[in-house]
Amino acid sequence: MMDRVRIDEAVATIRRRAGTTFPHLGIILGSGLGALADAAAADVVIPFADIPRFPVPTASGHPGRLVLGRLEHQPIVMVQGRVHLYEGYSAAEVTLSIRVLAALGVRILIVTNAAGGITRTFRPGDLMVITDHINFMGTNPLIGPNDDALGPRFPDLSGAYDPDLVALALRAARDEGVPVRQGVYLAVCGPSYETPAELTMMARWGADAVGMSTVPEVIVARHAGVRVLGISAITNVAGGGEPPSHEAVLRTARDLEPQFTRLIRRIVRDLPGSGADRARL
Repeated sequence: MMDRVRIDEAVATIRRRAGTTFPHLGIILGSGLGALADAAAADVVIPFADIPRFPVPTASGHPGRLVLGRLEHQPIVMVQGRVHLYEGYSAAEVTLSIRVLAALGVRILIVTNAAGGITRTFRPGDLMVITDHINFMGTNPLIGPNDDALGPRFPDLSGAYDPDLVALALRAARDEGVPVRQGVYLAVCGPSYETPAELTMMARWGADAVGMSTVPEVIVARHAGVRVLGISAITNVAGGGEPPSHEAVLRTARDLEPQFTRLIRRIVRDLPGSGADRARL
């Protein structure tokens, strides 16, 4: 568990830069998907390096900035880039940004990532709305003494990906004409890509896509009572075609950005407090 001192220090620094009123909506932008932050009307941009003891990304495609502003006239905070277990950070460090967002008042979180498709019908360039996950990382960010002020000792993850938000995302995709899949995301520690035997096992477990992030963030968000929507950009077909590479993942994610941006903007527009869909959530 993350100690409260780190959380409080980060919260205080961000409040000094951004003010005391903070958005209820947050978005975590995964590998190669950071351009959405450039589409927002940014009021404040805070590099992770300016936040005390905040872990700074070392992986390419993750700038490491908090962007506060408006998207589709909604107040929003975007985490542009994330840190991973494979960079040597602990599960608590990987999820510090989620703890801080929750402490600042975020109540709905959209998590995004680049992932490899496991289901045979998936193709690079697909978008997948996450309906559930499998934690195959070998750790959990809630290991250790529990701080009851942050959340319960044994949080329920049976609805980790909020069904109402999933339904909203599917409606938004239909209305925007953006094809989307639905499926289960499996998280590994990385940084090595999966062996053929591992992919066979994952498919038999019911996983539709595999990646190296997101699950710790979702666990902590749910621990804090934050509602979660997850979207994966399928950037390669795991175990098929060309051998995977981070450069190819980033390239495909950037090619997906127009569709991804259009979908996220519509979801944000349709969220509670922004218009017609208020009564449906």
